[in-house]
Amino acid sequence: MKVADLTARALMRLGPGILPFADAATPELPMGRLLRLSLFQVTVGMAAVLLIGTLNRVMIVELAVPAWIVAVMLSLPLVFAPLRALVGFRSDNHRSVLGWRRVPYIWFGTLLQFGGLAIMPFALLLLSGDTTGPLWIGQIAAALAFVLVGSGLHTVQTVGLALATDLAPAHVRPRVVALLCAMLLAGMMTSAIVFGLLLADFSAVRLIQVIQGAALVTIILNGLALWKQEPRQPGRTARALPRPSFSESWATYASSGLARRRLVATGLGTAAFSMQDILLEPYGGQILHLPVAATTALTAMLAAGGGLGLLFAARWLNRGGDPFRVAAAGTVVGIAAFSAVIFAAPLASAQLFATGVMLIGLGGGLFAHGTLTASMAKAGPEDTGLALGAWGAVQASAAGIAIAASGIVRDIGSSLSASGALGEAMSDPAVGYLIVYHIEIALLFATLVAIGPLVRDTATREREGRTLLTPAYVNRPR
Repeated sequence: MKVADLTARALMRLGPGILPFADAATPELPMGRLLRLSLFQVTVGMAAVLLIGTLNRVMIVELAVPAWIVAVMLSLPLVFAPLRALVGFRSDNHRSVLGWRRVPYIWFGTLLQFGGLAIMPFALLLLSGDTTGPLWIGQIAAALAFVLVGSGLHTVQTVGLALATDLAPAHVRPRVVALLCAMLLAGMMTSAIVFGLLLADFSAVRLIQVIQGAALVTIILNGLALWKQEPRQPGRTARALPRPSFSESWATYASSGLARRRLVATGLGTAAFSMQDILLEPYGGQILHLPVAATTALTAMLAAGGGLGLLFAARWLNRGGDPFRVAAAGTVVGIAAFSAVIFAAPLASAQLFATGVMLIGLGGGLFAHGTLTASMAKAGPEDTGLALGAWGAVQASAAGIAIAASGIVRDIGSSLSASGALGEAMSDPAVGYLIVYHIEIALLFATLVAIGPLVRDTATREREGRTLLTPAYVNRPR
């Protein structure tokens, strides 16, 4: 019994040291309740993998849908991304006799996800042309399904993060952010493996079963995440209370504490880390001649680097670090990472390329954790949803635009290089990729420029706080 007690105590000491979110639990938000709340991130990750990864390949290869239609369908969820700030604002000021602000929005977002996933497989079968009916019905149905899923996952993630901010005390929010981000990565990695195994023997019936199974898992997990989380407060949601307009609330938020610069930095950094999303595997295969198994492992390496970034950021912030400095550190790591990826081509070094990929994940994890924690810290009790919605809107929109732009820039660069328009020295097949990577480095330097005043502002506030706390006799003339 004594040995068991010693072992338990050792594990309790070890847990917070290797998992910075292991001590995120508080009396107000116990670990079981926190883990249950984080399930909404699992469903968001599952939906993202299903749309961007699994269905991307299935529509093009198995269903023979034209690539341009696939690109349009996958871009439709991004149409809703700029509305995340409005959704967060509405959840801040929801009026209901039930006393809930966040629960209705998370629930209706879940229903949107469920509805889109429920009709999606049949819409895709119509879209593939494997039917006697008109093709335009399949196109409209598929577009509707993608819009429903996209609007649902954006709503769930925005309001779910706001609810986590409401429930978590300020001193543990960095660790709560780490746990939520880790659950998102876990949901993405687990879903990718499960979907790959289930669709290894592809058939139309199996596709319907997998997507509708994802719909069922979504509504179950989100229901568990919501259960008994938000306390009912009719006094805060009474219909008689005044409701500010979105424009007024946005003007107040945007004028407080360099908020616009914070959003600009978030957008630039997110775009910089996102442009490589669809290019790393083709770059490894076409330029470095890596086998399919090796390029497929890049996704796991990127995720592992992202996980390490989250862990390092959580430890740093847990020790009182500045979230803007964390984001800046991630930006610097990103510059080194893309430099390694660029030099991997002339050196023909797969090891250097793998190191660069791991560092991209590490830098992206640090940057995302830092900016999200800063947004949570700067949000007031009445504008949490607006602040996190603005962060999410900028982050999702920047990522979508960057991914689309990267493919266009790479194709234009490769075409100019092949035609000789850039000169003999720039006729290498890697030129199109390298142009994109250099643009990403330039964006990261621009991100550092945007973050600089934010770090200085935080340092100034800390010095002013220490000055106010200094006893009067310290500065008294002697």
